[in-house]
Amino acid sequence: MSSVASVHSLWTVAHGAPGKIPAPHIEYAQLSPTLIVLGAAVLGVVVEAFVPRRHRYYSQLLLTVVALAAAFAAVIGLAAGGFGSAKAHIAAMGALAVDGPALFLQGTILLVSLVAVFTFAERRLDPAAHGKHVDSFAAQPAAVPGGAAEQAAVKAGFTTTEVFPIALFAVGGMLVFPAANDLLTLFIALEVFSLPLYILCALARRQRLLSQEAAVKYFLLGAFSSAFLLFGVALLYGYAGTVTYAGIAEVISDGAKQIDPALAGTMGNDALLLIGAALVLMGLLFKVGAVPFHMWTPDVYQGAPTPVTGFMAAATKVAAFGALLRLLYVVLPGMRWDWQPVMWGVAIITMLGGAIVAITQTDIKRLLAYSSIAHAGFILAGVIATSEEGISSVLFYLAAYSFVTLGAFAVVTLVRDAGGEATQLSKWAGLGRRSPLVAAVFAVFLLAFAGIPLTSGFAGKFAVFKAAAQSGAGWLVVVGVLSSAIAAFFYIRVIVLMFFQEPKADGPTVAVPSPLTTTAIAIGVAVTLVLGLAPQYFLDLAGQAGVFVR
Repeated sequence: MSSVASVHSLWTVAHGAPGKIPAPHIEYAQLSPTLIVLGAAVLGVVVEAFVPRRHRYYSQLLLTVVALAAAFAAVIGLAAGGFGSAKAHIAAMGALAVDGPALFLQGTILLVSLVAVFTFAERRLDPAAHGKHVDSFAAQPAAVPGGAAEQAAVKAGFTTTEVFPIALFAVGGMLVFPAANDLLTLFIALEVFSLPLYILCALARRQRLLSQEAAVKYFLLGAFSSAFLLFGVALLYGYAGTVTYAGIAEVISDGAKQIDPALAGTMGNDALLLIGAALVLMGLLFKVGAVPFHMWTPDVYQGAPTPVTGFMAAATKVAAFGALLRLLYVVLPGMRWDWQPVMWGVAIITMLGGAIVAITQTDIKRLLAYSSIAHAGFILAGVIATSEEGISSVLFYLAAYSFVTLGAFAVVTLVRDAGGEATQLSKWAGLGRRSPLVAAVFAVFLLAFAGIPLTSGFAGKFAVFKAAAQSGAGWLVVVGVLSSAIAAFFYIRVIVLMFFQEPKADGPTVAVPSPLTTTAIAIGVAVTLVLGLAPQYFLDLAGQAGVFVR
């Protein structure tokens, strides 16, 4: 009866004041980075519809680069205006947070995406088909692989320029994901960036069946993870009577005081809280690629077009860890003693599982996939620290890791044989003698992954392990160091293969890229070395951005 009475009172209030529905109050300037990216994505769809095919490539590339650069400038403007510290607040009627971690992560995602777009636009690696330059993407993705329609599209020299607006939609979702301040916004952002990624994974020009298989696996497992997350959202709403982060955190900390008398019969049930929180965490751990929710990672990384793999491996991790941090630090700090032991277990099996299985890999993309799983475990060590140092160390690690990953996958696109990219590790034997510069650059990225001093990987690992040790997770650090030692073995094995083995007579060649891919790799090397040699400024920047608004 009480619920019927409350509905009736709402109806009478609305009936007594017709035309008084309040207009939403949206702070457009503070949401400008996301609005610029999504606006450019919509404009990109219009370009696909109305611009002649021969002009689309340059139009889309220019639009995408300008949009990402403008959105990054907007993030810098907001940070300079104090929205990362003193003016941090909840915007868009409680849906989004504008604070230090959100701006830092958004800036990282935008820079990574800008560099990734250069690899998307590369058109010099494959030999020209029928007098036209071709890229990494299928000439006509809707055509049956190997069918007459695909052959006609290749002969006509078609290129799939819609990858640019699709990537922009994914970036828009990623910008919202770590800033989401209620569970429904979190779910919508997850879908907005996941659906474009499923499409991008299916668009490889070579090995199209493998690419489509990767996309289907990613889609099916991603649908499961979305279902878990949504079911968790429903249970948390049943527990707290609200989907806002602050509202749920209040009910967890104050219990009965915050419960609406009309809903007292269903709210405050700890079983709903524990199961709901576990399901939401499962959805987010799937996105970061933590064991045992990592099953999709190796197959998708191997099957997707390599530029997409690099973009996905770098940007998705940044967005997903940002959302995970906000959930644990803003919504569930009152449940710390419940979730911390579980996250300990996940971090340990993720670090060890990723490092041990990577040793057995014979494909360079699968090796980097298991490497990314191990790195997810290292980052979780910083998440578990539950301190400001923990947040800032995770932010720094994400920034460092994303550029190393992007650079490594950009190098993979250069090593080619007659069938396209030569990803079999055995084919990389003697690469250091055939192309010393490419092998040296790849070695720098591998040493950064291994956490060797004077690289960004060492600074990042040192920061997260230090934060974990200070919070009392000493044993976790011991496991992390052991995992790093195991991981160093297979990184150094690849370096030995490249520099200390004879090249095969029928080995792959190294393609000469355009300035676009060269720029992407150069930025990766520069960030790796700068963050390794002089990390303090960036650690301080991450430290200043390490406080969530509640």
